[in-house]
Amino acid sequence: MEKLPTQFLVCCFFILLALHSFSVRSQEIEDESEFDYGANSTKGPARWGEIHAEWGAFSNGTMQSPIDMSNERVNIVSHLGRLKKSYKPSNATLRNRGHDMMLRWEDEAGAIEIKGREYVLHQCHWHSPSEHTINGRRYDLELHMVHESADGKVAVIGIMYKIGRPDSFLSSLMDHLEAITDITDGERAVGVIDPRHIKFGSRKYYRYVGSLTIPPCTENVVWSIVRKVRTVTREQVRFLRVAVHDESDSNARPLQSINKRSIQLFRPDDKVEN
Repeated sequence: MEKLPTQFLVCCFFILLALHSFSVRSQEIEDESEFDYGANSTKGPARWGEIHAEWGAFSNGTMQSPIDMSNERVNIVSHLGRLKKSYKPSNATLRNRGHDMMLRWEDEAGAIEIKGREYVLHQCHWHSPSEHTINGRRYDLELHMVHESADGKVAVIGIMYKIGRPDSFLSSLMDHLEAITDITDGERAVGVIDPRHIKFGSRKYYRYVGSLTIPPCTENVVWSIVRKVRTVTREQVRFLRVAVHDESDSNARPLQSINKRSIQLFRPDDKVEN
């Protein structure tokens, strides 16, 4: 009889370990040295699914990202509701992952709520040019804010940028970015960073279900792409590419097939922007 509690605890341990492992696998990898973005490379996007068995979603999946959001495919709706954000300042670390710069919050940095489920903000990173397109147009930069729920579900907010005025959030990080330039796998503690300083500029957003855009390309990711295209300077975009020093002028995955997926555009009834 005394063995039962021990056996129960052991079973619980392995269940929790399996759930944690699933959550870890669902997130983007942090060492990007095993793949690249070369169109003709043996490690390029067309071959990602061959590098590791667990990256097979790239080859076999039907809900891959990024996609083009063209007017004829988009349904305008008002029932999705505004993005419910509850972000707050938290200590963060800036890391050169090899093909992009990632800002990772080390402590609780708040969350978003989608259909009653809370997704905690973990990190953000940048792709240039943009990975998603609107009516076939690819913009100069795209920011991804990656969130995860308690049960391992992933939600990403995407914000696109065109060349224009400086982005204030990027401007606040430039000294830190410069400090780890050319250091692959370099990390730098950057102190308290407030994710509320990432400007959305609009309450309109596209919503669809897709995947991570870097390996393991996990599917069933809830995407919310802010409709308003914000601005960034050419120098800021260039610096993000030069900083990682991966000998590529792009870290954007090619567009993927939509496969009859639903794409919605949330537009508030009052049409008011903030």
